[in-house]
Amino acid sequence: MRKEKPLLLDEIKQKIDASKSIIITRYNRLEPNVSWSFRHALASKGSMFEVVRKRVFLKAASLSGMTLDENLLTGHVGVVFIGQDDAMAPAKVVFEFSESNGQIFQVLCGSVEGKLLPGSELEMLSKLPGIDEMRATMLALFTSPMSQMLSVMEAAIAERSEQKS
Repeated sequence: MRKEKPLLLDEIKQKIDASKSIIITRYNRLEPNVSWSFRHALASKGSMFEVVRKRVFLKAASLSGMTLDENLLTGHVGVVFIGQDDAMAPAKVVFEFSESNGQIFQVLCGSVEGKLLPGSELEMLSKLPGIDEMRATMLALFTSPMSQMLSVMEAAIAERSEQKS
């Protein structure tokens, strides 16, 4: 068993280093079917969930340059490794999945863009619109005056053609 620990440590360190963001959770009674559907939902957002041993995870995190409070990690710990730039899409999945399954997960903290954020801040950020939603809203703001102007011009043209008839 001792020979496996360095391999496990290296594997978790590599996942931390390869991830753009991570979310650290505490979970209770994670049943296989629930775990599978949660992992599937995260995979669709470019992320993966892994149950980790606390001591190994703390050591891997410190080797990767993260400082975590050991007292924060109580109970069963799982980590969401996020491989994409938008960390809020997987965070939304975590919070929505937890809420729909009887608060199965509690988000302890997360590292987003190199900053360690507490779970409450991650929850607040996850309730904001996603990047695609913000882009659509911004595009609608830009195109709205043009479409209104076009409607006014079409109405004026239609009125003139009615007057000539």
